[in-house]
Amino acid sequence: MEQKSTRDHLIDVGVELIHRNGYGATGLNEILAAAGVPKGSFYHHFASKEEFVAAVIGRYGVREIRRWEVILKDTKYSPLKRLRRYFDELIRVFGQKGLALGCPIGNLTLEVAGQSTTLRKLLSNSFSHWQQAIADVLREAVEKKELRKSTDPGQMSAFVLNSWEGALLRSVADKSDAPLHTFVNYTFNVLLVK
Repeated sequence: MEQKSTRDHLIDVGVELIHRNGYGATGLNEILAAAGVPKGSFYHHFASKEEFVAAVIGRYGVREIRRWEVILKDTKYSPLKRLRRYFDELIRVFGQKGLALGCPIGNLTLEVAGQSTTLRKLLSNSFSHWQQAIADVLREAVEKKELRKSTDPGQMSAFVLNSWEGALLRSVADKSDAPLHTFVNYTFNVLLVK
């Protein structure tokens, strides 16, 4: 097995710490201690915390792309069943019983989008890619007559993603998965029906 580079190790540690503790509560010392590397190693690979967080956003994006490719492209299931399986998986990972609460992209957006144009653009791009993956499944559902022909996959995917992010915020505030289950129930039993 190939050993991970110091840079990759720092990024992986950053993904976990920033998701669990947030951007503001994750300082350089915490990152270095968790990674077991000296400060010079950090600055050898990253000029600033902003550059580091940009790499963290990229790494998280790659992980999520893998997740949605496995579930959303599994043609053993119909498009809407795949989409529901995907959101059920997200509840398992990011809900109250998950390792860390909430969506890392959503959490970072709340913390840093107003402070850093660079990070805001990366976060916006992450949401756009995610929305496109959902739109692709919805487009397929229209083609396979699971949804009305009049369904606009682009608009619907935006609504579904935005609703999911709102449900996650409410779930964190309420310390309950009920908002996530309400999202799934309403999305798949009321909104995405023929």
